[in-house]
Amino acid sequence: MRLWHEDLISKLPRQQLLGQHRECCALRGLGWKKKHATVDYVFEYPPFKLYHYHMKVMKEMKRRGYQNDRKWEDPAYRGKNCPAYDELIECPDDTLKYPEHDGNYLTECLENLAGKGIYIPQ
Repeated sequence: MRLWHEDLISKLPRQQLLGQHRECCALRGLGWKKKHATVDYVFEYPPFKLYHYHMKVMKEMKRRGYQNDRKWEDPAYRGKNCPAYDELIECPDDTLKYPEHDGNYLTECLENLAGKGIYIPQ
């Protein structure tokens, strides 16, 4: 489990992009607040921040011609097996990026991809 650095979303190969969509769906749904060392930082923020990240992933998927279930475009939607949020507090635009997605995290993500044989020029 990993949320790729936001600067990499448009550069991810198909498999990683689609995997990121599935990861976001899981985290927004029944996976919310379930411990996992790589993504625990997500749970320190309002769920709207994850929704915003997920929208970036879905926007890139649409750009590449993939069809998404439009239900995920609703910030309160949490999947078929999880009740929607009654109320979801939006975050100001200047706080939507995860602070953890800094230069060090970008390097970590690039190294992780390189370990899979995926090289993304910067």
